[in-house]
Amino acid sequence: MKAANLNGVTERLYYTDSYLRDFHARVIGRADNGRRIYLDRTAFYPESGGQPHDLGAIAGVPLVGVEDEGERIAHVVDGPVEAEEVHCRVDWSRRFDHMQQHSGQHLLSAIFVERFGISTVSFHLGQASSTIDLDTATLEPARVLEAERFANEAVFENRPLRVTFEDAAETRDLRKPSERAGTLRIVSIEGLDRSACGGTHVSRTGEIGPILVRRLDKIRNTTRIEFLCGGRAVARARADFDALSRAAQAFSGALDEVPALVAAQLENARTSDKLRRKLEADLAQYRGRELYESTVPDGDGVRRVFRRLPAGNLEEMRATAQSVTAQSKAVFIGAIDQPPSILLAVSTDAGLDAGQLLKAALTEAGGRGGGNPRLAQGSVSGRDAMESVLDRIRTT
Repeated sequence: MKAANLNGVTERLYYTDSYLRDFHARVIGRADNGRRIYLDRTAFYPESGGQPHDLGAIAGVPLVGVEDEGERIAHVVDGPVEAEEVHCRVDWSRRFDHMQQHSGQHLLSAIFVERFGISTVSFHLGQASSTIDLDTATLEPARVLEAERFANEAVFENRPLRVTFEDAAETRDLRKPSERAGTLRIVSIEGLDRSACGGTHVSRTGEIGPILVRRLDKIRNTTRIEFLCGGRAVARARADFDALSRAAQAFSGALDEVPALVAAQLENARTSDKLRRKLEADLAQYRGRELYESTVPDGDGVRRVFRRLPAGNLEEMRATAQSVTAQSKAVFIGAIDQPPSILLAVSTDAGLDAGQLLKAALTEAGGRGGGNPRLAQGSVSGRDAMESVLDRIRTT
């Protein structure tokens, strides 16, 4: 294998032709045991400016990464490439998707500036959706929908997008001023936008396809908009329609009726839950009084009710405990085996402080917990520790 030559400059074919899918190139350098390839020319876009890198193949070897190293571009491949002259193929479906999203971002950003005077702070193109961070802390949803409508109108107008190369010192009317010197690559949407950009774009707005805004989030002092363009928007609309259709089928209603049907079901569920909680409270009151009345008082006239469950949580016992201790001279001791936990409740005239008593017993057994004079709870590490706590509070 030839020694690496890392001094070559890579000609960026994607700068002038985003639609180039296949090309030939010469290998001018290698690194990392042949897994990092440098070409004299490339159509593969490196990750930059919020846009992910291209995928594809070099001499049939899968391309897994493309990195910008200034004047050259590194191509990370899945295996060594031995040939000096190579045929390269761009993953076109991925490339065109990125072109749709990136051009859609330029269009949306231009609309927000032109219509509302709101500039774009940053852009990110993700695998499922893309986002724009706008320089505003608040944004009314109605304005977002208006921007979406204006953007789609520009798509229908099929305006041309053009790429030009201009001297930075003489360039005017950019949406966002560039701090770079020398030659700038300018991407323009006729009558709407001029932006310095090195990314790949469609040739006309019609190729962006439908633009769909999905979410609106506040991120510190900016507002983040999630959007989808083209094929992504169509796929998301289809998924939303299928989900809505299944919901309509489940409710035995029409698609347009689903929001009202869901609202009615939620209201019914809230009413049912309220009734269930009332019935549970009534049942707990009944059980508490029954337990109290069926328990024989001790020599001091105090009724000590003990209840133990193999599993569960102390909340299930709380209402019953409070019902028991609402009566005169009553103590309720509840225990759950898994997880090991204890509840102690006392009536106001029982002569005990539930919080102090249980906390002392728990501390001695290596457990943790506490509460107020009327009600306390806690947990321990195991069965033996729980038995120790129960023995202490039952004999106090």
